[in-house]
Amino acid sequence: MNDNRHANAPILGQSVRTLFKRSWWVFLLGGIASTLFGLLALAAPGTALVVLALYFAASILVDGAVNTVGAIQNRGHEGWWIMLIFGIAGILIGGYALLNPPVSIAALILLASLAALILGIALITLGYKIRAATEREWMLYLAGALSVGFGLAMYLHPMFAGLSLALLAGAWALIVGVLRIMIAFKVRKFTTTVGETLRAKP
Repeated sequence: MNDNRHANAPILGQSVRTLFKRSWWVFLLGGIASTLFGLLALAAPGTALVVLALYFAASILVDGAVNTVGAIQNRGHEGWWIMLIFGIAGILIGGYALLNPPVSIAALILLASLAALILGIALITLGYKIRAATEREWMLYLAGALSVGFGLAMYLHPMFAGLSLALLAGAWALIVGVLRIMIAFKVRKFTTTVGETLRAKP
């Protein structure tokens, strides 16, 4: 059994080596793109907000197109028309929002505001339910109240919320981008040594 494992190891190692050798640049390009967006968002959050909004609209459009195609391909099954309606609605809404960036920005901020409100209410409810089992439920109350307050602030002051959202997204993209670039060079270096390491094993 050990002999079989050793016999298969070089083949598996060669396969992994080939995979990394062919795809390391994907990490690099993705990291560069993410880093550039992060720098753009931190330097010009208004422009980054438009980019985020357009991406949000495009995702709705693509999802609608996929649902429409899936519905047509499965039109012989019961309820296919429901998927078709959702698909067409997604195409119309996504397409309209894509052509009207202010609409996309408003929808993105509204969605983020709603998510923050729902999360805050859920945390407060959880704190209330476990109050008899712990003395630290105030942490949940505090986190929930902050989340609700953030959601209301985004709803009442959408422009400020939009810029804050863009700055947060920029910081995240910058960190992830730098990490992906580092991974790319690590993987590229790994591809030059993994074969020798595997061949050196008994």
